[in-house]
Formats: sequence, structure tokens, C-alpha cells
Amino acid sequence: MKFVAYTRELQGTGASRRLRISGKVPGIVFGAKEPQMIEIDHNALFHALKKESFHSSILDMELAGAVEQVILRDVQMHPFKQLVLHVDFQRVDATTRIRKKVPLHFVGEENSQAVKLDGCLINHVITELEIECLAQKLPEFLNVDVSGLAKGQSLHVDDLQLGAGVKVVLHGKKNPVVATVVAPVVEEVVVAAPAPAAAAPAKGKGKK
Repeated sequence: MKFVAYTRELQGTGASRRLRISGKVPGIVFGAKEPQMIEIDHNALFHALKKESFHSSILDMELAGAVEQVILRDVQMHPFKQLVLHVDFQRVDATTRIRKKVPLHFVGEENSQAVKLDGCLINHVITELEIECLAQKLPEFLNVDVSGLAKGQSLHVDDLQLGAGVKVVLHGKKNPVVATVVAPVVEEVVVAAPAPAAAAPAKGKGKK
């Protein structure tokens, strides 16, 4: 993906506030060279942030007539308005090694024995993973094939097929569960017993 940025001359809280009022977003690009203060059109950035690939792939940033490769590092949003307050990018090249969270795409659920034959559901325990790799090998997402899962089984990080040079950063966790099969819930219907009929009064009683 490609986006256009512009050099930001003024800094400070007041300058950033005026920038946002004019429909721009203040930002910064760091890494490899000196940090560069930038500004980006808010609407263009807001719509780009809705795309999954903008968060987990290498981007081409056009700045002052030159194109640099960057990745998105941080986005600050307004607490309740649909407003981007600040954005950070990192320059990357063929030798840059990065850590980045990428989304998981689950495939093959409809073909799994657990779903087809046993009526189970597959619970997505983890929806993204932090990986470490060269920037040029950064995958946009990781496919998680759950077609082989049967009732009572789970899929772990060690079961995932990763590209060459890509490894998962677990932060001390040991082979966490990515997806697990959940058995269908059987609802027990309780039928209430009918209330006993009231006994008829004996003849000759109840009336005077």
C-alpha cells in the first residue's frame, strides 16, 4: 500500500491542535536516519486504518518526492471521536529485523470432522500473534488451517506453518492454544408434571 505524507515544520501542542483542525494528522517517522516529523491527510489515513493490510505489511510512504518503505508502529485515537490524533511509522529495509503483530486467518472450519460430523464449534482462542522476521518477509497475515481438528482436539502455536525465517514471539509462554473444539451445548428440556385434579365433593356434603 502507498500513502502520501508531508513534512511538518511546526511542533508542539498548539501546532498539533491547529493541524488537526485543518484536517491533518501529526506523525513521526523514525529508524535508520534522523526522526522526521510528518503530517498526513486525516480522511485518507482514517480509511487506510480500516484495512487490515495497513497494520501488518510494508507500506510505501511518499515524502518530499521520495518513496521510503515503512511499517505502522503506533496509532493514537481520540477516546470517543472518530479522530486520529497521532501516528508513528518506522523505516525498514532489506536488513531490518522487526517484531510485529499479525492477524490470524482461520480456514477449513467447514471441512473439519468436528464441525461436519459432530456439530461442534471451533473457538478462536488467539486472533493475532507477534512474530519476528526480516521486514521484507513480513506476512500480511498467517493462515491457520483447522480442517484437521476433531472433537476434543486443540491447535497450538507449534502446529502452525510459518514461512522461512519467521518465528513467533511467545514472551515466556509455552506453546499456547490457538484454537480449540467446543462441543455443542445440549439443552435439557424439563417437562412439568400436570397438577392433580381437584377431588369432587362427596354427595350430600357441601350443601345444606
